[in-house]
Amino acid sequence: MSRSSKLTINPVSRIEGHGKITIHLDENGDVSESHFHVTQFRGYERFCQGRPFEEMPVITQRICGICPVSHQLASAKACDAILGVDIPPTARLLRELLHMGQFIQSHALHFFHLASPDLLLGWDSDPAKRNVVGVIAEYPDLALKGIQLRKFGQEIIKALGGKKVHPAFSVPGGVINPLDGSDRDNLLSGFAQAYKTTRAALSIVKDWIGNNLDEVQRFANFSSIYAGLVDENGCPALYDGKMRMRDQDGSTLAEFNPARYLDFIAEQVESWSYLKFPFFKSRGYPDGCYRVGPLGRLNAADAMGTVEAQEEFGYYHSLSQNGLKGSTLLFHYTRMIELLYCLEKAENLLEDDLIRGRDIRTTADPSNREGVGVIEAPRGTLIHHYQVDKYGILEKVNLIVATGHNNLAMNRSVNLVAREYIRGGQIREGLLNRVEGAIRCYDPCLSCSTHALGKMPLKIEILSSIGELLNEIRRP
Repeated sequence: MSRSSKLTINPVSRIEGHGKITIHLDENGDVSESHFHVTQFRGYERFCQGRPFEEMPVITQRICGICPVSHQLASAKACDAILGVDIPPTARLLRELLHMGQFIQSHALHFFHLASPDLLLGWDSDPAKRNVVGVIAEYPDLALKGIQLRKFGQEIIKALGGKKVHPAFSVPGGVINPLDGSDRDNLLSGFAQAYKTTRAALSIVKDWIGNNLDEVQRFANFSSIYAGLVDENGCPALYDGKMRMRDQDGSTLAEFNPARYLDFIAEQVESWSYLKFPFFKSRGYPDGCYRVGPLGRLNAADAMGTVEAQEEFGYYHSLSQNGLKGSTLLFHYTRMIELLYCLEKAENLLEDDLIRGRDIRTTADPSNREGVGVIEAPRGTLIHHYQVDKYGILEKVNLIVATGHNNLAMNRSVNLVAREYIRGGQIREGLLNRVEGAIRCYDPCLSCSTHALGKMPLKIEILSSIGELLNEIRRP
């Protein structure tokens, strides 16, 4: 290849929303730079201004059709802060249970529908079959169990909020409904199968890692900062905790009340993406790259806090100490450890008699002009920050979603994978799928809408430095 050229992967498949990747090749056909572009603009921060703050748990959950619970909970926590109240203990347990249902359904969906085609069918398999439909054809029993596991998480959400998507449940000061006793019993009966399916998924991931250690080592394995909420024992605190940021060597760089996030996190913009680039302030941009989500949370934690998840955490820790701590492919493993953890937490919550209490909401007038709500969404730390006037009308809204936190890391991952697999102008579909796979590891939510089923059309154009079309590859 004698002229510099550009590859465009548009859209990236098997992720939520629409994004594209551009890969610039030099005159030798090697990668000079790569970018992951988020091409949609949503505008929630702007058009929520002027609304009463108590409407936000309803409005912001419409940001996403897959993780509406996460936005509802973060929003409700921000509203609690504006009211200046602590919600009743039963309400907190119920919110946490709703949260666990969200994690279970989301992690199951990502692994069985979006990630498993690469792991089970192979990077280089026929793209017409390398999707959830292909997994159903090759592994029908496993695919069915994955669907049932996701349904189990959705049933938890429905039991509390009346429906599986956009539930009506968390409100400023607490929740709307108590938990019905029959719903509690029905949910408890579903854990045996849920555990069995999750253990099967963990076995698949660990076997794949063991059989592909060389690729795990080479696939976007880089040092970064890791971030997540932890409790007083250093265990993951998915609903509420201290924000911890750790370096690659395990040293804690910062641990703080997440309401103070602006003291530690800043945001940069780039002309080629609508998604901002958060970074750790003291390291500057772009050196302050950090990762959130399953990999970030487990690397920031000291332990898991539940029995079975702790056993898996021990094995993961042995892998991470073997030069794999920063491997992006370990997102798949850490996501399944979290799934096991969330099942254990949900079961413990349902067995707590306090969760059947009737004191579920505290009412009050607004007492603060500002409120910050921070939780761990399935994809990583989610921040809702509201400022209101004396009447409780929103004057300013700031939202930092998990995909935003990971934006720098996703771009770095794409660039590393592209450089590793695309050399000398040798380009084939399976190599480009690995580049897409770097993004899928993070399970980004770009439009905050829904997952795509099956394949998406893909056109790759190779252009010269003067814009001349050199070659074109199409995926119908």
